[in-house]
Amino acid sequence: MSAILLTGGAGYIGSHTALALLRAGFDVISIDNYSNSNDESLQRVQQLAGRSLQSLQMDIRDEQALTALFQQHRISAVVHFAGLKAVGESTAQPLAYYDNNVAGTITLCRVMQRAGVKRLVFSSSATVYGDAKTMPIAESAPRSATNPYGQSKLMIELILEDLAASDPDWSIALLRYFNPVGADKSGKIGEDPNGIPNNLMPFISQVAVGKRTELSVFGNDYPTKDGTGVRDYIHVVDLADGHLKALQYVQQHAGIDAFNLGTGVGYSVLDMVQAFADKNKVPVPYRIVARRPGDIASCYADPTKARQLLGWQAQLTLDDMVQDSWRWQQQNPHGYQE
Repeated sequence: MSAILLTGGAGYIGSHTALALLRAGFDVISIDNYSNSNDESLQRVQQLAGRSLQSLQMDIRDEQALTALFQQHRISAVVHFAGLKAVGESTAQPLAYYDNNVAGTITLCRVMQRAGVKRLVFSSSATVYGDAKTMPIAESAPRSATNPYGQSKLMIELILEDLAASDPDWSIALLRYFNPVGADKSGKIGEDPNGIPNNLMPFISQVAVGKRTELSVFGNDYPTKDGTGVRDYIHVVDLADGHLKALQYVQQHAGIDAFNLGTGVGYSVLDMVQAFADKNKVPVPYRIVARRPGDIASCYADPTKARQLLGWQAQLTLDDMVQDSWRWQQQNPHGYQE
């Protein structure tokens, strides 16, 4: 039987997708260089699924190792998560981002092409829309990027479009994520950032659990209802289901297509803080600080296309997001390092 290859499979979204694929009956191989993840996530995925997967330590820039992998296994499609993903760090270290994200993807595609494996689901991002002028954002909105991380995702999209145009056998889905939050209901797998979290929800959780004293809210003078940034938060379990649906789609359709994975609803930073505190009955002290460079006022998806073509839409609510995040944080106050 052929397997699905996940690059970056031990990461936050990769591990939840691995679980969804195992539960749907797929055989899964994960490769990860563990620069920002932990193999413990995949140990837990296997316990939850009651099925095993194969996990290998490998870097997508290692062409020799990748080539050997494709020779040794029957791989039918690739779900490509592997990438560096911190906006601030990308501004400080652009070369690392272009090398890892862009050059790594080129190497992966070259190996896939030689192996005759031409079905790919790519983990893109809503950052490719830059500072969008109209809300909600549809897939046809103009693309631009405001930082090297977003730029790397946009470059990869353009490269994959050229690849699909050059060879009609390729079938590629570009999944533009909005803001993934939450964790598996079991509390066994979740988001485990290195150092200070870049994302809002793990920061709120770490404050609630007493690991940090207060949340910094970056700016309260945006043109939004309460002055704080508005984002489209999507539960990671819904996001994983989106990958499952996209995988089924690329197995039946050739060419390349982009899909927004979001709820279509925008919540402000203070909405999230309030919901977390209210639902989990735990205080979340916060302080307003200066805006962060590169942040935009609001960003939320038009998810119509994914509903129409993939048969996918978000099912889980804001309550699910904050409760599942808190359950994971309480059970794993130090992430996977326990």
